[in-house]
Amino acid sequence: MLHNLGHDRTFKQPVVWVTTFFIVAFHIGAVAALFFFTWKAFAVSMFLWWIAGGVGVGMGYHRLLTHRGYKTPKWMEYLLTVCGTLALEGGPIFWVAIHRMHHQNTDKPGDPHSPQDGGLWAHIGWLLTGQTMHNDSAELSPFVPELRKDRFHVWISRWHWVPMTILGGVLLAVGGWPFLLWGIFFRTVLGLHSTWLVNSATHMWGSRRYPTSDTSRNSFWVALLTFGEGWHNNHHAHPQSSRHGLAWYEFDPNWYGISALRFLGLAWEVKARKIERVTAVVLEPVAAIAKV
Repeated sequence: MLHNLGHDRTFKQPVVWVTTFFIVAFHIGAVAALFFFTWKAFAVSMFLWWIAGGVGVGMGYHRLLTHRGYKTPKWMEYLLTVCGTLALEGGPIFWVAIHRMHHQNTDKPGDPHSPQDGGLWAHIGWLLTGQTMHNDSAELSPFVPELRKDRFHVWISRWHWVPMTILGGVLLAVGGWPFLLWGIFFRTVLGLHSTWLVNSATHMWGSRRYPTSDTSRNSFWVALLTFGEGWHNNHHAHPQSSRHGLAWYEFDPNWYGISALRFLGLAWEVKARKIERVTAVVLEPVAAIAKV
């Protein structure tokens, strides 16, 4: 049971071979992309990186489905969810349950990916080794009651690989191997590591504006890679806020996207912490991280 796991689990449990195979395969594909570079393929990959990581994971999986920081029409919710599946981070039931579990047990036993178990564990180890978690895992059910009542979310959680597969076929047909390698493999690996940095780096390095009970930190460079998700201390202090950048200089494209939806009448009941006047930002050492 996940809630019984302590801080001694790092790489001491069996390898999850299916997950490991796909992660290794995509990394090989990302390296292969470097030998098929074209500017068009690169542009496609950057656009899809934003669609999957920003629109899909940031605006959809995270700020809408997990924290319900705003409301949107069902068709828009489903569209954002499909974009989220393109990140290769699992379906919405898995992703949302894991993140809610993280917030409930941040940096404590039961946190699926705490750097208290080591930075490498928090970044990728929790996926490669340990208890296999999937949409039907009993531990996840209590965290996503509303998603399990939604037929679309149940279906897309089971078949989350279908949109990525269709997209790969389209890219191969339109632009050949360069489009496929850059638009699927390279940008997916970039997006995965960007998301994983929120689990690892933003609990290890950066500044703390709020004295939360966890190790969450704000990181400008992680925010750049994740379209605003790197303002993690802000987020843990105000988890329902759809705005994570709480100072004028905190770059938050995912919030800008939600604001655009609100302007178009496609988002309402938007929960957003107001921009704050920053008087001090505290840099703290990472004394709590025992392993790397």
